[in-house]
Amino acid sequence: MSLVTDRKLLDVSHLGKRFPGVRALHDVSLTLAHGEVLAVIGENGAGKSTLMKILAGIHRPDGGEIRVDGRRVHIDSVVTATSLGIALIHQELNLADNLDIGANIFLGREPRKWGLIDHGGIDLAARAVLEQLDLPLPTRTPVNRLALGQRQMVEIAKVLSADARILIMDEPTSCLTRHETAQLFGLIGELRQRGVSVLYISHRLGEVNQIADRVVVLRDGENAGELSRAEINRNAMVRLMVGRDIRQLYARRAHALGKPQLEVCDLITAAHPGHTVRFHVRAGEMVGIAGLMGAGRTELLRVLFGIDLPLQGQVKIAGQPLRPGHPREAIQAGVALVPEDRKQQGLIIEIAVQENLGLPGLRRHRRAAGLVNQAVIRRTATEMIEKLDIRTPGPRQPVQYLSGGNQQKVVLGKWLALRPRVLLLDEPTRGVDVGAKQDIYALMKQLAEQGIAILFVSSDMEEILGMSDRVLVMHEGHIAGALDRESLTEESVMQLATGGSDTQ
Repeated sequence: MSLVTDRKLLDVSHLGKRFPGVRALHDVSLTLAHGEVLAVIGENGAGKSTLMKILAGIHRPDGGEIRVDGRRVHIDSVVTATSLGIALIHQELNLADNLDIGANIFLGREPRKWGLIDHGGIDLAARAVLEQLDLPLPTRTPVNRLALGQRQMVEIAKVLSADARILIMDEPTSCLTRHETAQLFGLIGELRQRGVSVLYISHRLGEVNQIADRVVVLRDGENAGELSRAEINRNAMVRLMVGRDIRQLYARRAHALGKPQLEVCDLITAAHPGHTVRFHVRAGEMVGIAGLMGAGRTELLRVLFGIDLPLQGQVKIAGQPLRPGHPREAIQAGVALVPEDRKQQGLIIEIAVQENLGLPGLRRHRRAAGLVNQAVIRRTATEMIEKLDIRTPGPRQPVQYLSGGNQQKVVLGKWLALRPRVLLLDEPTRGVDVGAKQDIYALMKQLAEQGIAILFVSSDMEEILGMSDRVLVMHEGHIAGALDRESLTEESVMQLATGGSDTQ
């Protein structure tokens, strides 16, 4: 049970902030009570991060007022915010990889004895914080040896060690497993009992529905609405965020399916050598792959695209065998892969949108003597930017400055320019907002109607249920069952994903 009170801990009134050429916030207001979890949601660019950075002392507002415990304050630095009990847990991890866990937790606040850093004191205090998080790691463990989810928990431990009264959590579960997410939610519940307040930012509306006492929605840098606990549901949140009903996200038009474009015959991956995989995807069909983490979904897509070699089996594209372990031949046969990690595997984020969109076609469109045909690259970029509504100031804009949703569209666009037969998508909407999701779903539907065979991996149950013509459920490296739309429910998927039998 939450200890939310009517007494305001934080009161933000008519806040405004401009950057060169951009109005990031205009007349934004919100309140936060003691012991309350307030979710702040909105599309990318809605102003959420700017607002949180103002509260954390990273940016200064151009106007408006901030009160903490009823007293007007001027938050002009991170030090000032910390002194007021406000702490931001960044979405992008902010750890010193060359230091151990304890040193990271108390970096800049090290306890001292006789003028020297008290390493024993750090170990004791760090161990106490890690116990709160149920993270049984030695405090002297170097951070560069930790998994991504463990690093996120160390970030949270840093904030807890500072006795913050207001925790700002920006996409805190983006790299956590389900177990780690459950641990985090349990911790948030304990913090509420102590009267600690949480500002929670997430694109995962299911999490917001589960954990928030109240929701404030921002759109285009302004307040778009507010939902009480009783009013919080996915459709209400989507409607306030983008002005559209959630049913529009998954609306489908019936169309005829063609012949199998992808055929997988008795395939065995190195990740799961004890199981064979066989299935097909027809032209115009969208087949989802569901399963729990470690089920072998990503490993399967990597083998299909030729990144990894199978131990045995065969892949056919439009009836023709594909030589295993050769991505170039897969591309020539009409296979495209949008990977799970777009920044590390799908893009070169330092270079321009135009160059990224042209990368897969460099060999196809080169001139004599191996020179790049820049005119074709420019035409391709212009076509894809317009077709996919990639929101960029121009084709020369570095990809790193685009929102997550627009970065994902660039990854899609570079493959669509080659007009593939088979499109492999690994978590196609991870880390993008609801508006960008709708754009990507609309594109997937359009491509399917054009006859492209789509095989996509997703951990988003609503996405699996809403977008799939058929679902393959993987468990420990094999396909535990296949579900058509008539038998497709969350219960049927989870039954198979956890090792139950196919009850069709």
